[in-house]
Amino acid sequence: MSGGDGKKLVRSPSGLRMVPELRSARSPFGLDEPPWVPDKECPRCMQCDTKFDFITRKHHCRRCGKCFCDKCCSKKVPLPRMCFVDPVRQCAECALVSQKETEFYDKQLKVLMNGATFFVTLGTSDKSELMVCRLSNNQRYLVLDGDNHYEIEIMQISTVQILTEGFTPGGGNTRAIGMVLQYKVPGSEEVTQMKFTASEDFSCNKKLSASWLAAMHKATKLLYESRDQ
Repeated sequence: MSGGDGKKLVRSPSGLRMVPELRSARSPFGLDEPPWVPDKECPRCMQCDTKFDFITRKHHCRRCGKCFCDKCCSKKVPLPRMCFVDPVRQCAECALVSQKETEFYDKQLKVLMNGATFFVTLGTSDKSELMVCRLSNNQRYLVLDGDNHYEIEIMQISTVQILTEGFTPGGGNTRAIGMVLQYKVPGSEEVTQMKFTASEDFSCNKKLSASWLAAMHKATKLLYESRDQ
């Protein structure tokens, strides 16, 4: 894995951010700061339509960049996807989204970094290898260790399909048992596929693997959002 993971403190109109010195070193789950809607283009709150004046001041949501009154944009919520050091002002809708993401950064990211054990099958091979799979500390690589060693750059992953079992017509009662991911080999357009299957050796492994797959499912959603920005 490449180095260059140094960080620097920068100040923007939105607040203090601790960002990677190199843009190429940013987290694949990160989001760029949005441009603010210019003051002259928002004479009224974009939520409640209250007219701004000397008493009713306008505020910008740090996540969407839209313009609101204090009542509609009063919450200060952590926003790690934009590398803010402190909680920042967000509108009610964005604050709700950011609060839901907090669980990923507080819990699921640690699960991914701690890793889990899977049987890994490469491409169309009929042989699988028992490997420990984890997310690198800089969040940019999926690291697989067994008899062989692989490092898959998260940004090169094109699709992730979580495999489940126990589906019922009414929904629910399913559990994650593996995943299939496809990724591009750096320097080429070749797409490689890997299949991960949870080890059934010990019940504790099954539980850990299911938790890791659930965290990977959430990580994939954030990854897609970052790409669509």
